[in-house]
Amino acid sequence: MRPVPLTGRPKVSVVIPCYNYGHFLPRAVQSVLEQPGVDVQIIVVDDASSDGSARIAEEISVAEPRVAAVVHEANAGHIATYNDGLSRCTGDYVVLLSADDLLAPGALARAAALFEARPGLALVYGRAPSFSEEPPRPVKRPVSWTIWSGPEWIERICRRGTNVIANPEAIVRREVVERLGGYDPRLPHTADLYFWLQAATFGRVGRIDGPPQAYYRIHGGNMHLGEDDLSDLVERSQMFELFLSSPQLAAMALSARTALAREALARATREYDLGRGHGPLAAKYLDFAHEQGVELDGLNGWSALQRRQTFAESVLAQKALSIVGRAHRRMSTTAELARIRRTGVA
Repeated sequence: MRPVPLTGRPKVSVVIPCYNYGHFLPRAVQSVLEQPGVDVQIIVVDDASSDGSARIAEEISVAEPRVAAVVHEANAGHIATYNDGLSRCTGDYVVLLSADDLLAPGALARAAALFEARPGLALVYGRAPSFSEEPPRPVKRPVSWTIWSGPEWIERICRRGTNVIANPEAIVRREVVERLGGYDPRLPHTADLYFWLQAATFGRVGRIDGPPQAYYRIHGGNMHLGEDDLSDLVERSQMFELFLSSPQLAAMALSARTALAREALARATREYDLGRGHGPLAAKYLDFAHEQGVELDGLNGWSALQRRQTFAESVLAQKALSIVGRAHRRMSTTAELARIRRTGVA
């Protein structure tokens, strides 16, 4: 859809949780203060950092009236910190921006324009390219909108079995945040995806296509789950089970379990390609796939894993399969990322 220009000047509340990210904090705040076309309320919540983050937050709040600093005397954990900030929001729309991430120029006005033009929207997101030191240089791209009904978006997420939102690019209508009551502490690592899925039950979901809405910083401190960590799959499985517990959602639950089983098979295959097929992780991935209660032999990836297992004792055959498998995964991953960038939900 073609975008409609923003009329009026809505207020956007941006919660910035911070724990020992004081060296990142000023730039995150600045990326919000420089947003044109909207009024901003910034709430920095420091969770008893030990690196002087609280002092930095308070100094910023003294110099800038649009910034409020909330300092925890004791560490409450990231979910409680998120919810503390969300409970203080007074804007029309709400953003949760980690202190190490950045908003892209013009992001809030673009999202507010979509919200204002389509009052039935509950959630808006866009692209969030990753970076380490400096975000990518902005490239002017045409803006367009994509809108899904809530059930359609939820169904697409279930078919993927994973999240398509990094976090800083997502904006939620404040009334939806209030009805949800914040993030669920039962899901410390998947509360964000659970939150987006719940939001989609209250209205439609929109996406800003074209320019990035935020920049997601990659560094050692936020890599709490490695790519070979089974807990990632287990926690997503628990999240989908909680969200899709109603009998009316049985078809979506099957889609989610199928997607998770397919991913587990791909990870098990990768263990063989890395020469670790006889290790414990490959077996755990395969056990997890079986636990999803779907027919594995009908899934993409099952035959590839079977070939790896058959030729595991042949060094030459295993090496050839490994080379082909790695090349195929690289092409598949590249194509998948391209689809997500283009469509928002592959």
